[in-house]
Amino acid sequence: MLGKKCSDLMTIDIECCLPTDKVQTVAQTMKAQDIGAVPVVDSPHTRKLIGIVTDRDLALKIVAEGMDSRETTVERVMSQDMVMCKAQDDWQTAVDAMAKHQLRRIPVVDDHGRVAGIIAQADVATRGKQPEATAKVVEEISRVA
Repeated sequence: MLGKKCSDLMTIDIECCLPTDKVQTVAQTMKAQDIGAVPVVDSPHTRKLIGIVTDRDLALKIVAEGMDSRETTVERVMSQDMVMCKAQDDWQTAVDAMAKHQLRRIPVVDDHGRVAGIIAQADVATRGKQPEATAKVVEEISRVA
C-alpha cells in the first residue's frame, strides 16, 4: 500500500449526529446502519468534528448507569478527547494510531476539521490488502493494558 492515503481506506458518506441529539436516536442509527460509532459534529452544515459516540459509550454510560436514552443527549456521553487522522495522512498513520490507542475505528477529517470519513478495523482488512497490518491492529487493539 505504498503511497496510499487515509482517504483510500476510509468509509465515506457516514452518519453523523449532533451533540443535542438523543442517545436513543443515535443507537437506532447504529443498529440500522450496522455501525459501532457515530461522529459528533457541530452542525449539519459545517460538519466540524467535536466528538464521537460509540456503542461502548452507550453500554457503559447509559445502560450501566441506568440513564434514560430517550432523554439523554449525545453531549453527555460522547468522547471529546479523540484520536483522529487527516484524509491526506499516510494510511499507516491511522493504522499505527489505532494500534497505539486500542481503537477499532478512527475518524478522518479534512484540513478544516470537518468529517471526511472513518476508518474501521474492517476497512484496514478489506481495503488495506496488508495482512500483517491488519493482524497488528487486531493484536494491539485486543491486548490487555
